[in-house]
Amino acid sequence: MAGESESFTEATAVSDDVKFGFERSEMYQSNLAGTVEPPFDRHVFLTYQSHQTWPSRVEDSDSDLLPKLLSAAIKARKNDIIIKTRLTVCEGGEDVNLSDGDVLIFPDMVKYSGVKESEVDGFVEDVLVSGKPWASGEQGSLDGAYVFVCAHNNRDRRCGVCGPPLIEKFKEEIEAKGLKEQVFVAACSHIGGHKYAGNVIIFSEVEGKVAGHWYGYVTPNDVPTLLDQHIGEGKVIERIWRGQMGLHTEKAADKTDEQKVPNGTNVDNKENKPQETRTEESKGSFMSCCQGANGVSCCRDASAEEVESKKAQGGLLKFGKWEQHEILTAVGVVAAVSVVAVAYGFYKRAR
Repeated sequence: MAGESESFTEATAVSDDVKFGFERSEMYQSNLAGTVEPPFDRHVFLTYQSHQTWPSRVEDSDSDLLPKLLSAAIKARKNDIIIKTRLTVCEGGEDVNLSDGDVLIFPDMVKYSGVKESEVDGFVEDVLVSGKPWASGEQGSLDGAYVFVCAHNNRDRRCGVCGPPLIEKFKEEIEAKGLKEQVFVAACSHIGGHKYAGNVIIFSEVEGKVAGHWYGYVTPNDVPTLLDQHIGEGKVIERIWRGQMGLHTEKAADKTDEQKVPNGTNVDNKENKPQETRTEESKGSFMSCCQGANGVSCCRDASAEEVESKKAQGGLLKFGKWEQHEILTAVGVVAAVSVVAVAYGFYKRAR
């Protein structure tokens, strides 16, 4: 019986991996660059319980008041919050030194400890609206790099299957490389783009500033590269890069004209790009504008100006490859030949 049980468990794991995990058919089928939506400039993480217990909509669950109250307060004050802010729930633990109620803010690299349900409105007012330190709590700083892996199983099975093994791989590599005091990894709730699982967000210093970079289709084999190149050297791994905090979708898509997937084939971003619609403002090479006297616009069509310029130079327009005078000359020659032919005919008859 024990052997049968183990075989069943292994078969289930294989089946899950094929349907929802790293072996599923949709892996590497979509362009990733530009899939961080909507654009935002600040990411707030609320530490709350375990990814295994989060309901599908943890920010709206009546049984999980802290995330619900914080989410509702941010939505209620969205018109007062100047910086576009995104909220995500993350898991705590001793290895990341986080407990329920701790709030992390990126790219500020700031931590507030133990926010309670009754303090949510004051926290949002002080920190997110007014941009001041929280009056009811102490502000701490975050050092090192933070890695968040979506493992929200109750929201989407793909994240539930891909997330945990990625977290384990990160922890193994972090320990093997002696990075336990420099790199911290935690599970997080839904961040969008289930079909791109495994989904990973990394907050670390790239090009001299802290930025949240999003990665999709991440497998355990990618973990050493992310640690060594992205976190260690500040290099973006473009073949699995989705975008970053503070970078609008169009710019993210433009950043990588061509993506390479692990099997060496290329995914051409241009195939899925909408065709550009040329407007009067976008005709940079065809329109030239100036500001006339007394505020009157003197925008003109450059093609019309070319025609007028050529008229002024002699009133001759081009017809295909021939100039007008060439056409007139040819007509004259034909007419002259015709006259000579008629005259010769009369001469022959007269004789």
